[in-house]
Amino acid sequence: MMNSDATGSGSMAHTAEDAAPADEKPSASGRPRRMRYRVLVLDPLSASGLAPLVDDDRFELVECFGLKGQELADAIGDADGVIVRSATKITRPLLNKVSRLRVIGRAGVGVDNIDVEAATEKGIAVLNAPSGNTISAAELVFAMLLALVRRVPLADRSMRAGEWNRKLGGTELYGKTLGLVGAGRIGTAVAQRARAFGMRVIAYDPFLSADRARSLEIELAPLEDVLGGADIVTLHVPLTEATRGLLSAERLALMKPGAVLINVARGGLVDEDALQACLTGGQLAGAALDVFASEPLPAEHPLRSLPNVVLTPHLGASTLEAQENVALEIAEAVRVAIADGDLSRAVNAPALGGEAMRRLRPMLDLGERLGRLACTLAAGAIERIDVRYAGAADDGIGPLTAAVLVGVFDQIVGRGDINLVNAMLIARTRDVAVNSTRLARHPDYGEYVEVEVSSAGKICVAGALLGTAHPRIVRVGDFRVDIRPRGALVILRNNDVPGVIGRVGSLLGAVGINIAEYHQARLIEGGEALAAISIDGWLDDASLDELRSLPDVREARQVRLD
Repeated sequence: MMNSDATGSGSMAHTAEDAAPADEKPSASGRPRRMRYRVLVLDPLSASGLAPLVDDDRFELVECFGLKGQELADAIGDADGVIVRSATKITRPLLNKVSRLRVIGRAGVGVDNIDVEAATEKGIAVLNAPSGNTISAAELVFAMLLALVRRVPLADRSMRAGEWNRKLGGTELYGKTLGLVGAGRIGTAVAQRARAFGMRVIAYDPFLSADRARSLEIELAPLEDVLGGADIVTLHVPLTEATRGLLSAERLALMKPGAVLINVARGGLVDEDALQACLTGGQLAGAALDVFASEPLPAEHPLRSLPNVVLTPHLGASTLEAQENVALEIAEAVRVAIADGDLSRAVNAPALGGEAMRRLRPMLDLGERLGRLACTLAAGAIERIDVRYAGAADDGIGPLTAAVLVGVFDQIVGRGDINLVNAMLIARTRDVAVNSTRLARHPDYGEYVEVEVSSAGKICVAGALLGTAHPRIVRVGDFRVDIRPRGALVILRNNDVPGVIGRVGSLLGAVGINIAEYHQARLIEGGEALAAISIDGWLDDASLDELRSLPDVREARQVRLD
């Protein structure tokens, strides 16, 4: 359903383990009524592209364009997700006013209009649609490039002025060298088209492998060599703190005399004052720009008056096809993120989704519960967390580590304030070192995880899946145990002497607590023993203290695992 107001309610589970919809409240008849997830579309998008959300009756879709300030904050206040293009800015002050929001979707690749750091701190996943506008942007590069080198805008203006100036012929692309700064989806699409024009392609991209470059017939080179060796330089990198002002005056000066610059990526990548100087001074033959440091480009901006510049108003994704594609891509990404916990499109969370997420879900649940257990057993402030995994999921160690951190820290910062998105950030802000290790196949278990927490001492707990979906805690410290990680768990250290189990059972019975499982382990006869006791209920402080005071009981701790 789509409407245009900004009222209503719904709920998204804070982590993926509870990601089915959601709140159930009584209807007028007294029967439970399932509430829907509420998603706001804050910038205009293709209506047909929003079909993944419109057709899913778990979602209510609300269009509300042009909101700012408190009006925007009020609208977002009861939303589970929002979708924006580039017009709406999602800022830290805005995010500080909302508590329910869990997903921000950007219909496009760049997320510079979203404060990703602030979103991450609040556990809000930021998603983008990196592939929907690939063809549109790549084709615009060549539309602008051909217009520039063949001087099409000048020729058009001349003709409209009644002239017949055949000296505006320009140059060919054939045999020229195209220099890519960034060779991701759009950059490689540009490279493929450049090869069809008979161009040589060189590229600077530290993330492009040599094998992939060879398959695309791209020559990799340092940035300075690309700038100095290309007849045409085109930019295809996101705007980040590392890339802002990437083409400074110094780097523009490295470009080959008579070269041209194409930028359909982000305006902040280029020092516009320095570019203007290069264009007016003859260092560069021309530039074609679709994006600018300040948008809309001011009417009096000097670039507007230069004859060797082609300008367009941020049209990279403005084809009909691209508009539908990015809408479809982000609508589906938001749908599965909210409903299924699929964060594969998130730019600020471990990338895992679809079938991989469903396959690893039992291990993520187990890892989170082991994290809670390890935190409860730790002695003092936590300094380091080690996660070691042996299993079939090649892409599982990152999400599993995040899940463990959720369990460790949810008892410290509160369960409502941590999830897979911000778990690593919370560890860093608390100066807790986190290390993840992939182990060789375990001899006893197909899926196995160890969590070691270092504080004043070290405690290691481990769990495994029996079959594909039956989690068990199999180790606490040096003791081998076998117990289901559910409900409340009491960990008891005691002397290995007769009578302890009976006294513990009698005390629990006296306070009305039923024992679901009782697993006793020892290393040597007559030494120290450990009991992992799963109970139905929860011991109050007085009962727990009474348990600790029993003869031969050395220590007792209690943790709620779910």
